[in-house]
Amino acid sequence: MPNALRWAVGPFLIAIGNLIAWWGAFIIGLKATSGVRDELITSGLYRFSRNPQYLADMAILIGLGLLFASPWVWPVVIVGVAALALAPLAEEPWLCEQYGTKYRNYCAETRRYL
Repeated sequence: MPNALRWAVGPFLIAIGNLIAWWGAFIIGLKATSGVRDELITSGLYRFSRNPQYLADMAILIGLGLLFASPWVWPVVIVGVAALALAPLAEEPWLCEQYGTKYRNYCAETRRYL
């Protein structure tokens, strides 16, 4: 990838990823992210994706990979993106247990990622 494109896309993905991650954390709030049961959030970013924060973190990792342009960083990026892609699979049974039918309906209406 040409340096000019790398320096444009990498920081853009990092910035957008951070914006979405912080926005998602703000919507959920600290109580919900610490495991305290609260109401299921289905508005804001969560209308479009059940996991916008994971998507944001993936964008940040890919942006860092582009920015550093090192073959040594790409294994970390690939493992990180794979872990973030698999994380919802571990969380979903717990969410079904916590929210029951409401969460199952949300899953039917909203994609896991995009």
